[in-house]
Amino acid sequence: MRLIALTAFAAFALDQISKYLVIHVMELWRIRSVDVLPPLLNFRYGENRGINFGLFGDGSDTSRWILIGLAVVICAGVLFWARRAPLGTVAQIGAGLLVGGAMANVLDRLIYGYVLDFLNMSCCGINNPFVFNVADIFIFAGAIALVFFAPDEKKSAEKGQ
Repeated sequence: MRLIALTAFAAFALDQISKYLVIHVMELWRIRSVDVLPPLLNFRYGENRGINFGLFGDGSDTSRWILIGLAVVICAGVLFWARRAPLGTVAQIGAGLLVGGAMANVLDRLIYGYVLDFLNMSCCGINNPFVFNVADIFIFAGAIALVFFAPDEKKSAEKGQ
């Protein structure tokens, strides 16, 4: 659990620091757009009131609190499961990334009422209109790590029979 906690803290801190630097120090909230390595990497200010790609983002206070509650319940579930399952190092890091990223987005919703997004990537003549943040990368990477590196309880049970 120590590795999960350290990874979660690091993911949380990196996301919040990146948002503070890009959105507040660079004043992306005011200038709205910075081409960093166009078209591959751009900073575009975004306020995500929903989940991925703005789904369920009607902007109501009710949906905000539902999304906060859902994220907290999922994080608690992952931590409960991780405590009971014999996770290897990569799976523990994955769990920490997922929890840290999700809690960073929860903090945004508590402070701003929405999740701050600023990363935009396009390539090969395709203009991607969506923005995301560092926490979203951690959530995705953590989920992938858990899918591929968490123990399969069904296979373990079959081997024991």
